[in-house]
Amino acid sequence: MTAKPNVLYDAPGPRARARYTVLNVVVLAGLAWLAYFVYTSLKAKGQLTAAKWSPFLESTTWTTYILPGIEGTLTAAVLSISMALVLGAVLGISRLSDHRSVRWIAGGITELFRAVPVLILLIFIYHVYSQYHVVQSKYYALAAVVTGLTLYNGAVIAEIVRAGIKSLPRGQTEAAQALGLRKNAVMRLILLPQAVTAMLPAILSQMVVALKDSALGYLIGLAEVVRAGTQIGSFYRNYLPSLIVVAIIMILMNSALTAFATHLEKRLRSRKRSSKRPPRAWQATSEGISV
Repeated sequence: MTAKPNVLYDAPGPRARARYTVLNVVVLAGLAWLAYFVYTSLKAKGQLTAAKWSPFLESTTWTTYILPGIEGTLTAAVLSISMALVLGAVLGISRLSDHRSVRWIAGGITELFRAVPVLILLIFIYHVYSQYHVVQSKYYALAAVVTGLTLYNGAVIAEIVRAGIKSLPRGQTEAAQALGLRKNAVMRLILLPQAVTAMLPAILSQMVVALKDSALGYLIGLAEVVRAGTQIGSFYRNYLPSLIVVAIIMILMNSALTAFATHLEKRLRSRKRSSKRPPRAWQATSEGISV
């Protein structure tokens, strides 16, 4: 039996398939050896014993460390995501303004906060808040994280909004203007509703990034889930199990956000498809045509 030809590359012959098989076996053997080495090293240091995992079976561990940490992470993420969406929409639409000064100011803000690393931004804002007592001292870390994530993710979302609106056919804007609509009405009623569906996957992925970046608040003292994990590891001397539990919690939160985003995207797309269907005002029947 001859191999089926492929338009992208030549099908491997017997010698190439044998070589690929040998390489696969070597790689799998190397991964197995690495996994065994990690396992034996951790077991030798007592990191895999049941005693290291027993603190997570106690309710006080969850009520004292983990649940407050989850609350801090979700609070910072929800606040920063909400404000970043507003800021990103304002900056993205401003970059399409007819006024040059507005475009330059919005573009400068967007490029500035896209270029600055998030960690440096958080540390800088934290010191500003603590130096000038902008908020109460117990909220320094939370306010710094929310502000930093809002500025960074707002700048990224601004580019997503601008690109999403620019991707729409120009004929829609021209048709709306020909009907006498002002530019703000064209943006609000024609362009944005269509662009939201196209922008939604990128915006929702940026929300996941904001949720993960909230863990950077650990470095400036925010009581979030990563900090809770390190406190548990320091108290019980079980750093590896603590970090594994923290990783599982973050995976579950991100998976929940991704599932919600996927569901929302499907609903919006189905609603958009149903709105494009012509109304069934006329129905053909066997007796004729009736309204």
